[in-house]
Amino acid sequence: MKHRGRHRRRRRGAALRAVLAGTALALTAAATLISTSQAGIAADPGALTPLTSPADTGRLRLQEHLVPDRSLDRLAAAMGSPVGVDAVLRGADHRLREADDCSADDRASLPVAPAATRAYCWDPADTAGDWRPASVTTSGDEDGVWGTHRVILAGWTHSATAGRPGEQGLARVAFVNADDPARLAYRWVLPVVPVDGGRDYRGLASGVSGMAWHKDKLLVTTTSGGADALYVYDLDRIQRTTVDAPAIGRVPGGWSAGGYDYVLPAVASYRFAAGRCSASGPPCPGALALDGGTAPDSLVAAEWTAPDGDRRARLWRYAFDTDPARPGLLATDGAGRVDAVEAYRTRATGIRGVLSYREAGADRPSWYVGRLPGTQDGHGGLWRQDTERTREARCGADASDRCWARDAGSLSYWRGTGEVWSLSDRMLFALPLAGLDRSLD
Repeated sequence: MKHRGRHRRRRRGAALRAVLAGTALALTAAATLISTSQAGIAADPGALTPLTSPADTGRLRLQEHLVPDRSLDRLAAAMGSPVGVDAVLRGADHRLREADDCSADDRASLPVAPAATRAYCWDPADTAGDWRPASVTTSGDEDGVWGTHRVILAGWTHSATAGRPGEQGLARVAFVNADDPARLAYRWVLPVVPVDGGRDYRGLASGVSGMAWHKDKLLVTTTSGGADALYVYDLDRIQRTTVDAPAIGRVPGGWSAGGYDYVLPAVASYRFAAGRCSASGPPCPGALALDGGTAPDSLVAAEWTAPDGDRRARLWRYAFDTDPARPGLLATDGAGRVDAVEAYRTRATGIRGVLSYREAGADRPSWYVGRLPGTQDGHGGLWRQDTERTREARCGADASDRCWARDAGSLSYWRGTGEVWSLSDRMLFALPLAGLDRSLD
């Protein structure tokens, strides 16, 4: 690809200044108040506890499985030359509306404190059914540009029990053109998994609760309860479908994806070496994020636990490979194994967003966790933790800690603008990391 974000193009102009200068939103009372019935102070999860014993760290080990190049090449030869992200964005056919044009219900899902400085609601047709967003990542990991665009990716998952059988449990990704902050537009791409040596593919039937974009790769979580922890997608290998049919895969006359125009085939996966995730074994991965402030860059993850349970979650990180021949893949040993380079236990439960960031001059990173409320309904909480202390965002006259977004999703830090992107069950939003920190002091 001729133009990539990692080439560090330092673009300036009116659009970027608009992003940097984002103004506070005038939210409705429904979005800025939490009722007394909702307000419940969660137990302080305390400081992070480092995990250093082989028994603990061994459960985090992954085994890399690469899809053979011949399988990917066979699929490309049958479907036609792969296209890039730019081609998808040129045909963006859905609009995100700015907060002022969104419904009161949409705006009520936004954080109470810290307040979003930019927010957008999806096409109503996309939120009216059984699909829900849960994860977000951006091209802001380096200079913010991928090809010729600033891009946001949002992972959605379909209900596993409702809707037509062919869609149940599927994942899809919204590719958002974020060049103009006042006119965000998006198009759907279906992530798939090659099968039969690249002669066919299947849909990714998994909850995509976490996503991270590094180099030319998109890493997503799998929450199907199996040994698979992550799938990896190459953003230069997007394929066009040729048949509009309900089926996913090879069909008479060509290739279909349940009505979607593009598919993104997996190029690798990572499985836990110790087997299926469980309370006593490897952690079921939930949230993911890229930490571009480590050397090398790293992938941070949070364990998926019940918000009203008492099982303590694990937070950990893997290093990315520095080999130019392996862009966007995790660092492995000679046997393809990936070991965590840092791991902690937290008493926080129900974590749905995670971020690691080290301030200039700090001797340790801070871990930000967004969590669901224990009742599985209403606004969640936001915590900042390290190995010495915890801080939480509080709001309202009763100092409730239920101040974060409703049914909050993952977190993604856009380094060039200093913004954190996240989403609720209804809206995509951003706020400055500095503002987030002020609310946690």
